[in-house]
Amino acid sequence: MKHAGRTLALSSVLVFVISTLAFGGFEYKVKKPHMGSDVTPTEAYEMLKKDPEHTFLIDCRTRPEYQLIGHPQGACNIPLQFWSGKLGEKKYGKVANPDFSKDLLARFNPKTDTLLFMCRSAKRSCSACNEAVKAGFAEDKVFSVLGGFEGDKIKFKASAYCGQRKLGGWCNAGLPWTYNVDKKLVYQPDLTK
Repeated sequence: MKHAGRTLALSSVLVFVISTLAFGGFEYKVKKPHMGSDVTPTEAYEMLKKDPEHTFLIDCRTRPEYQLIGHPQGACNIPLQFWSGKLGEKKYGKVANPDFSKDLLARFNPKTDTLLFMCRSAKRSCSACNEAVKAGFAEDKVFSVLGGFEGDKIKFKASAYCGQRKLGGWCNAGLPWTYNVDKKLVYQPDLTK
């Protein structure tokens, strides 16, 4: 019995050390240069609560990602890209949304609104920021949400979570999200098809 207790204690310490190595030292990184600024998911959530009339979260992932993986509560879906339906060597292809800027301008006012862009892990959101600035939104009113919706993958091979998106991001910060599809928030052109 003594031996089992020691083994359990040693196992607990080992799990703690491995999880500290796997998760310790995480900090958000900008995925690619872009116009506008960056905010963490928690900062984005605070901005949304502070000025809900003029601050908007735009989920720029594809429509299937928005619906099937879930999305932040209150996030509008304006895809930066669409799935092409064509299978490439490793995954399905995507094509640019040629109306992305036009879609932004149809929903938001460049003079009064602040836009927070989110994608899966904060790479497409950088491109979305660039498109928003080109469309007429001021750089100080455009933000990429670091870590995106799902966060970054754990790369520590000894972790049971290796390869899973458990580092940062909206979900991992415990912020409110849903699978519910609200017609006021979906990609608006889909309502007229």
